[in-house]
Amino acid sequence: MEDVLGVYARPRAEQSPLVCLDEFCKQLIADTREPVAARPGQLARTDYEYERRSMCSAFMAYSPLEQWRGVRVSGRRTAQDWAETIKWLCDEVYPRAEKIVLVQDNLNTHTPASLYEAFEPGETLRLKERIEWHFTPKHGSWLNMAEIEIGVAQRQCLDRRIATQAEVESELLVWACKRNAQHCGTDWHFTTKDARIKLKRLYPSALLA
Repeated sequence: MEDVLGVYARPRAEQSPLVCLDEFCKQLIADTREPVAARPGQLARTDYEYERRSMCSAFMAYSPLEQWRGVRVSGRRTAQDWAETIKWLCDEVYPRAEKIVLVQDNLNTHTPASLYEAFEPGETLRLKERIEWHFTPKHGSWLNMAEIEIGVAQRQCLDRRIATQAEVESELLVWACKRNAQHCGTDWHFTTKDARIKLKRLYPSALLA
């Protein structure tokens, strides 16, 4: 926990951008009858019946110091998808960065080992060396600021029936562009000092003596 909080306390460094990464899902749901649009004197109407389709997975990359977020949508939640997202961050989002300071949870597919499943050893080593790895502790994924952005996206963009993965991707990209243009950021106040007071029960007693 203190490792992640220490990262958040660092000043902005152009060559070492801070990026929070997290993964989330959206159930694809289609209407079985065409909704009736709103008109003067009548609210929009949607039939209560719907059709469940597959799940859609997406990655939220959030750079709080840059007030930027990017979304990468995939159909699955696999090591390959996570590895391709790391490559996307390194080669497309931050190609000029010396190091990407990455904060993410400790899911078993979210490790450098997954890069070896996706790429040949030379490419894997190149990507590993571009990343400074930081993992949230078990049951501590709330420390990942990307979760805040995921919550905003679910309320503002995904809280309705969406039938296809392509539509989810389109809607999320528009949402992210709008948030970026408005320079929406995160007012994060929780520090290591706060953790040692408010979460004292989580520390070994010998360390606090």
